[in-house]
Amino acid sequence: MSTGTYRFDGDAGQIHVTTWSGDDPRFVTLLAHGYGEHAGRYEHVAAMLVGLGAVVYAPDHLGHGRSAGERALVDDVETLVNDLHAVADRARADHAGLPVVLVGHSMGGLIAARFAQRYGAELTALVLSGPIVGGNPAMAMLLEFDPIPDIPIDPAILSRDPAVGAAYAADPLVYHGPFHRQTLLALGESAALVAGGGTLGGLPTLWVHGTDDQLVPYDVTAATMEQIGGTALRHTAYDGAAHEVFNETNRDEVLAEVADFLSEILDLG
Repeated sequence: MSTGTYRFDGDAGQIHVTTWSGDDPRFVTLLAHGYGEHAGRYEHVAAMLVGLGAVVYAPDHLGHGRSAGERALVDDVETLVNDLHAVADRARADHAGLPVVLVGHSMGGLIAARFAQRYGAELTALVLSGPIVGGNPAMAMLLEFDPIPDIPIDPAILSRDPAVGAAYAADPLVYHGPFHRQTLLALGESAALVAGGGTLGGLPTLWVHGTDDQLVPYDVTAATMEQIGGTALRHTAYDGAAHEVFNETNRDEVLAEVADFLSEILDLG
């Protein structure tokens, strides 16, 4: 697997994109990471995808990772969707004629769901991991305080594997501070927009989620997914799993499900 990078001028600042590829790609995957993190945390997911025949394009969202912007500040999720669409345009230009798949985790799942509502005709399949499409009531409650309490994400609740939390805490490209008020407002507004934005129609969609997800509550997410899921939704709830199912103790099982889903939809043989 080879790795590359490029930068482009997004809607509100320069965006850093990581690419992973092998020989003779058969499909394109767009990969949207979650709040406060960066695309580099998904190299193992990219390796699985490249093994299937993907070329992967993964932007660091505005305000995240190596991209421009105030750290973890999200003024408007639509801006991040626009940036991701610019990445999609570049990927299609680089690999004309290949089907395009979108994988999004957490806030990236929210971005991916909104992307699918706006540009679903450009996608062949969608994978959502712990998407924050239903919002988070506990996070919304933080808006009642002024100033916002200094309560960063607890790395211990990301996965049952303690090494995941330790690596997250030590990662200098991960944001470890409190939520910005505007970010909480933007996430809530986007979740409402997705909930009212129509179904995913016949777009083949796989939704995977941990039942013990303390960051993106399963039941809250399920209510929205029932509204927008469309006619080709598949779903697995992993019992006892925390938020980052791609980094959970059963990560191999989760990644194998994603691989099987894409292999079937794309007829990879």
